[in-house]
Amino acid sequence: MKDDSEPVILDDPGRIKALSHPLRRRILHRLRVHGPATSTTIGEVLGANTGTTSYHLRQLEKHGFIEEIPERSAGRERWWRHAETPRDVRLPRPDTVAPEDRPVVDELLRVRHAEDMELFRRLPEEYRRDHAWALLSRGFTHMTEEGLAEFFEAYIRLLQEHGHDREDAPPGARPVHIRLFTLPADTD
Repeated sequence: MKDDSEPVILDDPGRIKALSHPLRRRILHRLRVHGPATSTTIGEVLGANTGTTSYHLRQLEKHGFIEEIPERSAGRERWWRHAETPRDVRLPRPDTVAPEDRPVVDELLRVRHAEDMELFRRLPEEYRRDHAWALLSRGFTHMTEEGLAEFFEAYIRLLQEHGHDREDAPPGARPVHIRLFTLPADTD
């Protein structure tokens, strides 16, 4: 997962909207974790018909999140994979988002929050079942804005240094959800 490129800012409302759709997010996750698939195999696993999955696959392709594998595709059967995209993809700063585009960003944040809440709901069970893979740490400290920005960039570098793409992962590697969020503490 070595990726020393600059962060990519999702500043195109169309791309953000493409990522906001729940089925598209599930399709992306499926392709990241399990590798290439057809609209039929994705539909079977996710409980959607082939026409629906085909439409959403084309939308994801249009915005550069997935790509067709021409050497595996034949006739009407098209194989898809997660596109090689930068690992560090960020939302734009709120003050740079046009007022008419704010609902699109808000929807992506809402959808991501719901996904994260589902992960947190599963945490106690996963912690008991497979502690080596379900690690948890909570922290509290005082930082300056600059210090927090440096900490965040160091965190991203660590993810890039220690993570792997599915295709180049060493034996024994598993897909792992990793979340980092920071919030200012109430000072009241």
